[in-house]
Amino acid sequence: MKLEYKDKTILITGGTGTLGKALTSYILDTTPEVKRVCVFSRDERKHALMAQEFPLEKYSQIDYIIGDVRDKERLLQVTEGVDYVIHTAAMKDVHTAEKNPTECIKTNIGGAQNVIEACLKNNVKRVVALSTDKACSPVSLYGATKLASDKLFIAANNVIKEQPNTIFSIVRYGNIMGSNGSVVPFFLKKKAIDGVLPITDPNMTRFNISLLDGVKMVLNALEKAWGGEIFVPKLPSYKIMDVANAICLDCEKPIVGIRPGEKLHEEMISASDSFYTYDMGNYYAIVPPCPVWDVENFIKTYNPKKVEKGFSYNSGDNSDWETVERLKVLIENFKNT
Repeated sequence: MKLEYKDKTILITGGTGTLGKALTSYILDTTPEVKRVCVFSRDERKHALMAQEFPLEKYSQIDYIIGDVRDKERLLQVTEGVDYVIHTAAMKDVHTAEKNPTECIKTNIGGAQNVIEACLKNNVKRVVALSTDKACSPVSLYGATKLASDKLFIAANNVIKEQPNTIFSIVRYGNIMGSNGSVVPFFLKKKAIDGVLPITDPNMTRFNISLLDGVKMVLNALEKAWGGEIFVPKLPSYKIMDVANAICLDCEKPIVGIRPGEKLHEEMISASDSFYTYDMGNYYAIVPPCPVWDVENFIKTYNPKKVEKGFSYNSGDNSDWETVERLKVLIENFKNT
């Protein structure tokens, strides 16, 4: 059964970010009858900028709310009467997290627990939390905090088993092409400044997902979750050198080395996850080891294919690759947005 947004209230934490704005726009475009879209963010400047793009005179359903996921009392207030929550707020910069670990822990772990407790208290129907490839076999502090966050959201399904029940699930993918802090805008800026594109490692690869596909994956999880799954989209990979060459073939490209907390390849499903992973067609679902629902009913409903033991999913071993020509088109589209 399709999830209805008509007359519903949706809260997006980190709502002024790249994904939050795209989710807001998509929901309003596809379901103008939505009751409210609550854009929750601590950054008043980003609120002001987003309000210029989505003015209340035109988008009366938007409710711009200042708040921080570290503040549980504020979350308890703003989740009253909310039907669905999409949790995108996080401290995301790997290198900043390495230098400021306690701040990252407060936001990514403490903030996650605050969201969970507020949603349980106010009987929010469904919650989707955004994860990251870096939470899979983490080597960075950021990845470790997001793994802990994932575990909290999975376990939250076990807290209250009687009705009404809140369903928590997770979506895991890497950087959205062109999002804040990603490689494409960084290389474009460097090309304009000095024509030097620093390469961490010429063999480095990453998964590639468009902003629209990221939005659709989140809403798919919101609709189809049984509780505790990690949804992983099937994506093409790109080589970092191909991105650099697509932006500027003749630019200088010095090798600067991998920075602390970085991986050579992105990994979204580890071999240890394979025991609980199902191929759902366009995406994978890692089901919780101890679900509160019947796995046999899940299999009967979706008829998924269980992956082989030892299966892993990382950007270096992928069978689907972006070409330089395809990357040029994607980068040009990004520049025109």
